[in-house]
Amino acid sequence: MKIITVNVNGIRAAEKKGFFEWLKKENADVVCLQEIKAQEDQLDERFYPKEYHCYYHPAEKKGYSGTAIFSKKKPNKIIKKTNWETIDFEGRLIQADFDDLSVVSIYVHSGSAKQERQDIKMAFLTQRFMPYLKQLKADGKKVILCGDVNIVHQKRDIKNFTGNKNRSGCLPEERAYLDELFNQIGFIDAFRAVNQEDHQYTWWSNRGQAWANNTGWRIDYQILTPNLQGTVKNTRIYKEERFSDHAPLIMEYQL
Repeated sequence: MKIITVNVNGIRAAEKKGFFEWLKKENADVVCLQEIKAQEDQLDERFYPKEYHCYYHPAEKKGYSGTAIFSKKKPNKIIKKTNWETIDFEGRLIQADFDDLSVVSIYVHSGSAKQERQDIKMAFLTQRFMPYLKQLKADGKKVILCGDVNIVHQKRDIKNFTGNKNRSGCLPEERAYLDELFNQIGFIDAFRAVNQEDHQYTWWSNRGQAWANNTGWRIDYQILTPNLQGTVKNTRIYKEERFSDHAPLIMEYQL
């Protein structure tokens, strides 16, 4: 099973840069998108590739946030409503259920704009998301969580750690959150299950020469419930073309 996750930073902009032509060549089983920045009535047939069942969860605010899932196999169920207010209103999560496996596309808040957004981000992560993840484990659900988590986990996941360690996305409490998730609760960072190299990034700022100098952050993940241990076969970050300020993260599983 091949799964791609990518923050497209505007699906209409990504389409103009050749995203859908590339997607056809990749031939993935499931594609998770974040930050689609579009309502469904703004999307024509170009955004519904015929080889996929396509599901969108746009934000209520136009041109903002939103997620999507494309799947070759028709899901048994699509879930968009979580009863988490900032998540539902901003279209930040969509889930596809296939028999005994669920795939989730999630776009966690950025806290970089102002402290209020950072507070919303941490409240969601600690009060809503962590209890939900613990319940997934307790229930024995098989889940692959794909998306832009807006947090780097370790020093090796960001080029300039010292300069960013007090900025949203690299804060001690954010990295400690992922420590707890991976090291204590047992969820799996699928990328790190097979790739231990340094300088593996998925996002580069549009400021300065970040892309040219590979001054990046690894903030896009595929996160597995503990019962999917050992299923990751290989991974790559696709950087040959640029569809947005994020690179697609591609994982292959033996499920």
